[in-house]
Amino acid sequence: MHQDIRAPFGRTLSLTLGALGVVFGDIGTSPLYAMRASALAAGGDVPSPFVIYGALSLIFWSLLIVVTLKYASFIMRADNNGEGGVLALATLAHRAPVSRRTKTAIGIAALLGLALFYGDGMLTPAISVLSAVEGIGVSGDRGLVIPLTLIILIGLFLAQRHGTERIGKLFGPVMILWFSVLAVLGVKSILATPQILSALNPWHGILLFAHEPWTAFVALGAIVLAVTGCEALYADMGHFGARAIRWAWAFVAFPALTLNYFGQGALLLRDPQSMPFLFYAMVPGWAHIPMVILATIATIIASQAVISGVLSITRQAVQLGQLPRMEVRHTSAREEGQIYVPRINAMLGIGVVLIVLIFKSSDALMTAYGIAVTGVMVITTVLAGIVAAYLWRWPRPLVIGLCAVLGVIDLAFLSSNALKIAEGGWLPLAAAAAVFVVMDTWRRGRRAHLEKMRQDSLALDLFLERADRFSQRIAGTAIFLSPRLDVVPGALLHSLKHYHVLHERVVICQVSVSDTPHVAAERRVTIEKLGKGFFALRLSYGFFESPDIPAALEQARGQGLALEPDATTYFLGRETLVAGHAPSLKGWRVGLYMWLASHALAPARFFHLPPGRVVELGTQVSE
Repeated sequence: MHQDIRAPFGRTLSLTLGALGVVFGDIGTSPLYAMRASALAAGGDVPSPFVIYGALSLIFWSLLIVVTLKYASFIMRADNNGEGGVLALATLAHRAPVSRRTKTAIGIAALLGLALFYGDGMLTPAISVLSAVEGIGVSGDRGLVIPLTLIILIGLFLAQRHGTERIGKLFGPVMILWFSVLAVLGVKSILATPQILSALNPWHGILLFAHEPWTAFVALGAIVLAVTGCEALYADMGHFGARAIRWAWAFVAFPALTLNYFGQGALLLRDPQSMPFLFYAMVPGWAHIPMVILATIATIIASQAVISGVLSITRQAVQLGQLPRMEVRHTSAREEGQIYVPRINAMLGIGVVLIVLIFKSSDALMTAYGIAVTGVMVITTVLAGIVAAYLWRWPRPLVIGLCAVLGVIDLAFLSSNALKIAEGGWLPLAAAAAVFVVMDTWRRGRRAHLEKMRQDSLALDLFLERADRFSQRIAGTAIFLSPRLDVVPGALLHSLKHYHVLHERVVICQVSVSDTPHVAAERRVTIEKLGKGFFALRLSYGFFESPDIPAALEQARGQGLALEPDATTYFLGRETLVAGHAPSLKGWRVGLYMWLASHALAPARFFHLPPGRVVELGTQVSE
């Protein structure tokens, strides 16, 4: 958590530079396609001045209201121990004193938001890199666009295993250069046609709706492209702090984007025929190739930020039990957020490559882009309203009024994008639906599975009363991992069944993940002496932390549980699931859950247990 409010000016400036390189990559590269798509949607291939002023006004006020007012000023107030994102926001909303039904709805909304984030994560790298590389087609040679795009994207996903710590230091300076170039190009074009500045007046956008309401409504599906990436402001708050992100937006990103969009509008007024390559048409001929290179680098940075976000949210979902255990590799010894999840990276990379091959142009991809983003925007507004009303105790009329205004805007964007479902919007929705089904099936199945194990387990206090019957105790320590501390782990009962002995010390270990990002070191280990050589050990982690049981056990020494690694054995229960006569999950979901469970990462690897000290005991559990 960054204490950004009290941070020294130099530290905040450094964080601001870092935020520019990570947070604003997506929204910062939107000028490559957003203005062109908006003008095309509102006025066709040769838009009239009336359409140009109206579309540009809607873009400007969308940036001002959605990004500045909603996210930077309102949503970013909702931090979970300094962390942001839809998962953190849902966690806060879940703490509100609301009905059980509302809490269930909040949980479903969180899953849906996560699923939509995955759908957006596949589209952003594809449309960003493709729109930048298409700049080489200005000269008429478009045959290299798809091959170059695929080479760049495949290389980007292959590079994830090595981390971005070294080149990550260049992200901030490169994005400073990018935003500076955006501003210079915009100012140059505006000076040639200064009357375009009248589009700052919201009346132009209102007139577009008044005279051509259906056209204006349809155009919202393209105008929202200018604000895609706004969720990153909130999601990356834990890495850079709210103050640094707000500074980066207010003093760099927002002014540069505004100038460039108005510059593109001015160019359209002067030369409506520049529509096919609107962004690159502002660039002088001598700077065309350097601009293509800079735009490509900027979109790679934007794509990297989205990929990192997907990997990070995956780790959170795994920790909170929303997804099966997966391998998570740390690619930096200093930056905790630098992680690599092989399975998700491969799936995301394959999805992005297929999207490029299917759609083949940024114009075609625009039909698919936006609906996942607007879905997350609607969910964020609802959850933030619950937090403001119940946790912040804002006046209800203020909360209702604010969320009503923001909600109407979000729903207008979502409804407009829904018109594009048949043309390509189905793709992110299909991806989001698949992710949602997987997460919901895993969550429901795991809950039913644990309940079944609890019902079939022996109460720990009853077992301890009979522990004296096992007079044969062998030297050493046995650690049994268990989801509960009030029942006897199945692995312990099976060990007794097979070996008929107990170790001198028996530790029942529970790993719990809290709804906060981090757990303080002094709260990591909790030990309870149960007598007769038995201990109950609870290890607590935040959802941004990776459980490491051997490392945590080192802390147990200070609390009276000194374990010798060479004399400690870890016992794990490996349950083989079989379909029962009355399964808690119906139909195909039973098979899906069993498949997910069979492909989950082994607990020994997930908890970093020493391979030579692990014993797995199998059993069958009827699902």
